[in-house]
Amino acid sequence: MEAAGKFIVVGGGIAGVSCAEQLAIHFPSEEILLVTASPVIKAVTNFKQISKVLEEFDVEEQPSTMLENRFPNIKVIECRVKQLKSEEHCILTEDGSQHVYKKLCLCAGAKPKLICEGNPYVLGIRDTDSAQEFQKQLTNAKRIMIIGNGGIALELAYEIEGCEVIWAIKDKAIGNTFFDAGAAEFLTSKLIAEKPEAKIAHKRTRYTTEGKKKEAGTKINAGNIGSALGPDWHEGLNLKGTKEFSHKVHIETMCEVKNIYLQKEFRLSKKKSLTFPRDHHNEFVTTDKEIWPVYVELTNENIYGCDFIVSATGVTPNIEPFLCGNNFDLGEDGGLRVDDHMHTSLPDIYAAGDICTASWQPSPFWQQMRLWTQARQMGWYAAKCMAAASLGDSIDMDFSFELFAHVTKFFNYKVVLLGKYNAQSLGSDHELMLRCTKGQEYIKVVMQNGRMMGAVLIGETNLEETFENLILNQMNLSSYGEDLLDPNIDIEDYFD
Repeated sequence: MEAAGKFIVVGGGIAGVSCAEQLAIHFPSEEILLVTASPVIKAVTNFKQISKVLEEFDVEEQPSTMLENRFPNIKVIECRVKQLKSEEHCILTEDGSQHVYKKLCLCAGAKPKLICEGNPYVLGIRDTDSAQEFQKQLTNAKRIMIIGNGGIALELAYEIEGCEVIWAIKDKAIGNTFFDAGAAEFLTSKLIAEKPEAKIAHKRTRYTTEGKKKEAGTKINAGNIGSALGPDWHEGLNLKGTKEFSHKVHIETMCEVKNIYLQKEFRLSKKKSLTFPRDHHNEFVTTDKEIWPVYVELTNENIYGCDFIVSATGVTPNIEPFLCGNNFDLGEDGGLRVDDHMHTSLPDIYAAGDICTASWQPSPFWQQMRLWTQARQMGWYAAKCMAAASLGDSIDMDFSFELFAHVTKFFNYKVVLLGKYNAQSLGSDHELMLRCTKGQEYIKVVMQNGRMMGAVLIGETNLEETFENLILNQMNLSSYGEDLLDPNIDIEDYFD
């Protein structure tokens, strides 16, 4: 079986493509199969290693032929996987083909958790198609509701113009996956302010799946197949509603969705909905006279009507196609458990990216988060592990898993997250140091026993490399006290 099979990767997102590329480099004379349900794949472009662990890159959608041109030994099969037969070492695709593997890597990503399935007014945003559908709906919208508090919800709340936005979050403050209340406060002021004029246009070519939809793909759930959006997914989308103002966002905190009513159901319920709160201090809110297509009742008893609802409440690993007849160990979050060599509990099957749950003893400064950076690192590392295993070599854990490091942009600020940046799993035994210049920068450092454990850097602070080193080398910084964040002390030179 080993001799007959090939290296097969399932999934055309960042993890799958990174894995296939790395395998193609390792085994230039072998054919690598990449099986993907979408006609476009996600490629990493403009990759920059900023420091030891921090990396920046763009995610670009490309037709799969571009990948095959770059790596002649990669063959892309555009088809969904119907079944995995792990005992026979083969996968069946929906077109009836059977492919035998010697090593298989599952990188099928995750799908959005929708607050309510099958409601035409509830949109999940996960891939390019759903983002374009969202743009289409927004052009006629006067008011929308965003449910959720992750990266996509944060970006939408900032990017949408000309449309009232009611944003419901279950936490006290926005973006709590990434920020504490202080950083949220720093960013909220930007959310309420008028936005600067037009953004610089992105020069990269964009490929869409328009016109490539298979007839079978017109079913309502066809939206679940695409891989996740790239870091600047909203660039090039015109996120403008019908009205002539830039920003109108009202945040409802500490609440979740209790009920969703269609227009007729709402009329029959005899309940009253609220108008858009005009300002933050005016508690007096009147009953809404306008008639909306859909109404949302929140657990705090407030009801708002809107044109449609964006469900941005996170994702669940997309494991369904692979479970039948296979006894995988699953993590608490529903992902395929993998060890420190990205190997699942079944022989010769690996997994990487959003579909997997890291089940090794992690470094004290690393945690799994379903982000593009980790998808790339895991895909790349899984390929190295598959190569080592098939050649009988041993391989050390990749350095990128030593320290959690992520760089992104929120509300037009550069945001760098390092280590245990929210004091994850440190209990109460830690202290925080802060430096904040309103509208310019926000720096938070998490300290434990005089050593730096994590940091959040918002704005152009130029401290990421220094802090990365201080976390990794665990130098005792007790003697510096508050001076560590004194803007008059050039800390970079100090620790160079």
